Amino acid sequence: MIKGIIIVNNHGKPRLVKFYQSVASEETQQSVIRRIFQQVAQRPDSFCNYLEGIIPEWGENIKLIYRHYATLYFVFAVDAQESDLGILDLIQVFVEALDKCFENVCELDLIFHSDRVHYVLDEIVMGGMVLETNISSILQAIQDQGKMHSDSLRVGQGQADSADSTRQRLGAGNNW
Repeated sequence: MIKGIIIVNNHGKPRLVKFYQSVASEETQQSVIRRIFQQVAQRPDSFCNYLEGIIPEWGENIKLIYRHYATLYFVFAVDAQESDLGILDLIQVFVEALDKCFENVCELDLIFHSDRVHYVLDEIVMGGMVLETNISSILQAIQDQGKMHSDSLRVGQGQADSADSTRQRLGAGNNW
């Protein structure tokens, strides 16, 4: 199970934090983020991308699996049952999806579009379990969400849309 996902820059500033196993307080969360960053950042890029982490809040046998892209560390904290190579592949899928959504994703995209970044992550991982690894399916779901969002904006700007036509577009028909 995935315990947490953290994206942090080279200076230790968190850009995305998602805990799937509870961490008591905000102070403890900050401590976990700091501890993870210290363990990952001190390793040269030539070393392997996974290590046994020491995260007392999540118990023993926690693995930190990470990739360092430009100015960002993408870190997944997982339990011993998760495959190291599977999680590395999952990180690659996540980064590719972000790259397609933002056309060459950068740190500023994560800051100013955090809602979209969380949506992409939620298409891949939910509740600490991997939902989807197929990049095409992930991108299609993101496109569908974007279309629904733009449709809702159009409706809000005065173009009346009846409840029946909305049901038809969503495939519910008259069953509601």
